[in-house]
Amino acid sequence: MGIAREGWSYVLTLLGAACVFLALHFHGTSGTLAVLGLFCAFFFRDPERVTPDGPNLVISPADGKIVGIQEPPDGPLGAGSTQVSIFLSIFDVHVNRTPISGRIESIHYHEGAFLPAFDDKASLRNEQNSIVVRDGDRRIAFKQIAGLIARRIVFRKQVNDPVVRGERVGLIKFGSRVDVFFPPGSRLRVKRGDRVQAGASILGEMP
Repeated sequence: MGIAREGWSYVLTLLGAACVFLALHFHGTSGTLAVLGLFCAFFFRDPERVTPDGPNLVISPADGKIVGIQEPPDGPLGAGSTQVSIFLSIFDVHVNRTPISGRIESIHYHEGAFLPAFDDKASLRNEQNSIVVRDGDRRIAFKQIAGLIARRIVFRKQVNDPVVRGERVGLIKFGSRVDVFFPPGSRLRVKRGDRVQAGASILGEMP
């Protein structure tokens, strides 16, 4: 299993510091740093996934638990859209993947607060990155939303970049949430409380 490239600086710094303190015979400090380094390796893990094939399928962009399904008051796809919210604990894989194939139509980053990611207000008030992917005349949007601990959202693509369903596109560091927005007429395949995997779980189908 690989490690996301954004995680290597944390892992190597902590394990390097653990070695230095071990050489200085500060065994307690060394052990603590080594444990933190191993946890970072675990947190930034980046497993391979098999992505289902199908022209209308929308795949989960994140690992985690479905904590909400609702019509958003002001979603990026307008009236009649459906919002599916996925909460990521610190034990989930935090690498994000694109839910459909197409091109990146827009990216909007918004600085904000750091409410707990499971709080419904996090979708409106927290630091977030909103992405719209267009496939012909159909669009899917998703938001990377920082949580209580997270302070950095990573997105590797730019506007007009092509993407393939299930492709890695970024991550959110240390606890977060991802909201996915379906256009009117879509059919969901998940319910509140379900657990999903990025790049592997089917959230629904576009019309």
